[in-house]
Amino acid sequence: MPAPSNRFKQALSERRAQIGCWVGMADAYAAEIASTAGFDWLLVDGEHAPNDLRSILDQVRVIEASDSHPVARLPIGESWMIKQYLDAGVQNLLVPMVESGDQANELVRAVRYPPHGIRGVGSALARASRFAEIPDYLTTADDQICLLVQVESLAGLAALDDILATDVDGVFIGPSDLAADMGHIGQAGHPQVKTAVLDAIARTVAAGKAAGILTLDRDMQRECLALGATFVATDIDVTLFAKALRRSAADGKALLD
Repeated sequence: MPAPSNRFKQALSERRAQIGCWVGMADAYAAEIASTAGFDWLLVDGEHAPNDLRSILDQVRVIEASDSHPVARLPIGESWMIKQYLDAGVQNLLVPMVESGDQANELVRAVRYPPHGIRGVGSALARASRFAEIPDYLTTADDQICLLVQVESLAGLAALDDILATDVDGVFIGPSDLAADMGHIGQAGHPQVKTAVLDAIARTVAAGKAAGILTLDRDMQRECLALGATFVATDIDVTLFAKALRRSAADGKALLD
């Protein structure tokens, strides 16, 4: 019996566009609600949301039971942390702040077993192997891991060709951090930022890698998809919830006018 087939990775390799949503509520119940919405993938955020491995695993579990694919963003690309996420059964990883080909190569090694990588062999203890129920896990797991790296700085853009030359599965462009690094903090839609983002997506697609982005700008979403981006997040659960509550409170108080 091999490792579970990664349908999200397969969709990206076949260049089938996947529409997603950021999940930052750090709560399994909220993630379960999001999993009923119909998104192709849901990103459980460990970088900017108040999550740890246990809370991320709780959310991944409920998403796995739906038709959406769970992706987890690590707080940082440390090999020991990657090992824990993989052993917990997370097959789709997004690693932030990747700025060189060497860094990308080390991440590739971190998600693979020896002799091709450095992932620790502890699958008998791991949820990933269904606690040793999958006898062929060690020999089949590498092919089912989807490693996505986040390029979100001028240094990352300068090294994009080197990053694309590695065995990462895809590159996610981060407009917000990139805007800040370009001197346009809080202006992800600035023309210079937009030009840089679209160029990076086009180069990523041309290199045969999956290209991704999170943007709430409808026109930008269309442009990225037209360029061939295959994992595009179009909303964020936290902002959706906050906006709906504020609108509801305003509507309620308007009854008193």
